[in-house]
Amino acid sequence: MTTAILSGLIRPLVEPRLPEWVEPRWFMSKEEALALAPTAEIGWFDFTQPDAMAEVVTAATNLKWLNSIYAGLDFLPLDLLAHRGTVVTNGAGINAITIAEYAVMLMLTHAKGYREVVRAQDRHEWLMDSPGKRELCGERVLLLGLGAIGALVKTRLEAFGMEVVPVRRSPDAGSLGPDAWRAQLGGFDWIVLAVPSTPETRHLVGAEELATMKPSAVLVNVARGEVVDQDALVAALRERRIEGALLDVTTPEPLPADHPLWDAPGAQVTMHLSGRAQTRMFQRSADRFIANLARWRAGEPVTPRLDLTLGY
Repeated sequence: MTTAILSGLIRPLVEPRLPEWVEPRWFMSKEEALALAPTAEIGWFDFTQPDAMAEVVTAATNLKWLNSIYAGLDFLPLDLLAHRGTVVTNGAGINAITIAEYAVMLMLTHAKGYREVVRAQDRHEWLMDSPGKRELCGERVLLLGLGAIGALVKTRLEAFGMEVVPVRRSPDAGSLGPDAWRAQLGGFDWIVLAVPSTPETRHLVGAEELATMKPSAVLVNVARGEVVDQDALVAALRERRIEGALLDVTTPEPLPADHPLWDAPGAQVTMHLSGRAQTRMFQRSADRFIANLARWRAGEPVTPRLDLTLGY
């Protein structure tokens, strides 16, 4: 028998389908998970608090395979997991559809001034003109990150008639290389960030990049807050050096109520909700986990596997 320590939140979706060789033990709190963790060969330790999840993973000294619903696991002790030889599968692609849809929604909301329309309705005020007159069609988008999310963002924006130029490690005729995009930043109307959080992508967009953007440029971040130098972004927005920043992610999270980013001109902050704007996340994750159990038993690779060296 293989001991699997699993969150009770996914028990209804998983338990009826578990194979006989799996001995499940369920937890509903961090304390219960910590008590069970040392016995785990397979673990699914998702918590909404990253510190709690990292603590439980650290306590799982016999863990052979760690599964998670989250795509970004940079908050875990990846070096320790690599040293232990733990295989890690993440939630890459689970929420890609809804995050891509959310990115498009943010862009349309900004382009059409829809927040002002909603506020006018709250005031019972009949507007005589649209507060937003920007059209997506014909505008240029620089897309950093062409994974599961970025690929879906690209096709959806192209359906609006936008020119989407991705950044690739091996660029082709329709893309830019990792060393070329900064020199062409001034030619884009929108900059969309969908990259993983790694030391390489920390402050990928900082003061220098913001200074290069055109005054009408809009930054869209559905990646991680630390991908952007947030202090430099607040300064750029306050000085009206770029038109807007549409941010589903911030540093830290939750963003303190008195943080200047909330009231920065042109900023929209949507509280890291893009991946939660759907109903099928847990079902997709359960289906993937059950399929991976069969692969694990057969000695086949489980997917999608996190590269513990790269962090994604």
